[in-house]
Amino acid sequence: MVILYLCINIFYQDMFEFDQYLGFLAFLTIITMGFWLMFLMMLVVIPYWVVGALIERINELLEERKAKK
Repeated sequence: MVILYLCINIFYQDMFEFDQYLGFLAFLTIITMGFWLMFLMMLVVIPYWVVGALIERINELLEERKAKK
């Protein structure tokens, strides 16, 4: 009986309280959102920005060539 009491006491001593649990979930949510935001930025936003800048620069160079002729 004493062993069972000690096991239950140790088990419940190591568990989170409810506010700690909510804080841990909020922390995981923020970290996950940051990860997916960085993933989106690296795979979609930055390449879109670079390709758009290159296309704009190429169009400017073509317009300069047409103006010189």
